[in-house]
Amino acid sequence: MSYTTLISAEQLQALVKSAKPLRIFDCTFDLMKPSAGQEQYLASHIPGAVYANLDTALSAKHGVPGAHGVITASGADAPASGGRHPLPNREKFATWLSSVGLANDMQAVVYDRNGANYCGRLWWMLKWAGHENVAVLDGGLQAWQAAGGAVNSGEEPAHFQANFLLAPARASLVSVQTVAEQLGRPAQTLVDARATPRFKGEVEPLDPVAGHIPGALNRPFSQNIGPDGKFKPAAQLKAEFETLLAGRDPATVVHHCGSGVSAVPNLIAMEVAGLGRTGLYAGSWSDWCSNPERPVAQG
Repeated sequence: MSYTTLISAEQLQALVKSAKPLRIFDCTFDLMKPSAGQEQYLASHIPGAVYANLDTALSAKHGVPGAHGVITASGADAPASGGRHPLPNREKFATWLSSVGLANDMQAVVYDRNGANYCGRLWWMLKWAGHENVAVLDGGLQAWQAAGGAVNSGEEPAHFQANFLLAPARASLVSVQTVAEQLGRPAQTLVDARATPRFKGEVEPLDPVAGHIPGALNRPFSQNIGPDGKFKPAAQLKAEFETLLAGRDPATVVHHCGSGVSAVPNLIAMEVAGLGRTGLYAGSWSDWCSNPERPVAQG
């Protein structure tokens, strides 16, 4: 049996005991203190888990100031998107997956301590790389420990290198050009996962411009998680998204947030709800507002 959306702590425990090919990734992170995620990983993690750092493993190198504007990496390091956390290109990502021992026949399981905020990024990237068998540990490390799962501290032994081969993408990466061209058209429904005060432009702690893309709907990613720290039941998620969309076709949805990370829990929730796998504008608000000619809405 393979897992492609969510996996419970009990299911993961059974999978570990089965000795089937498996790679677990800890994606814990903190935007305000980037070193904190790895520190928490070293303090406690699921045995055998690989640490996946948002900044260094799951993002391309950030642009650097140059004489004529921001210079982005080129060639083998060229990013696949813009924004504050630009996606690495698929080839670069596959090289990293190979280096940490993920093979194409493995089940991947991703988790964090942050309500699936960061591990969703790796879930989506693996789909984008053509690897369907990846699931989010529902409830994260907290659920694992509550179910009696063991934890390790410190570094894990290095894994043998694998040869991860890219396959046709199973996730849709939407470019800024497409978002701009389809703005205001029925063929595109933008859903912004940022907290409502940021969406309205009342506060902006991270990006140079406050506000949102005109016409976008707002659903903070935390609304997908119930009081138990796990994703809400599928029927509840479906009802909530149908209310948000108000008759719009779920297939037209393109998710975004500040930098393409916290948008993914909304994407996962729609899939759990049976509404299909929708698109991701990975550059998100940080990419959109970098061009002063693009329209901005507030309120």
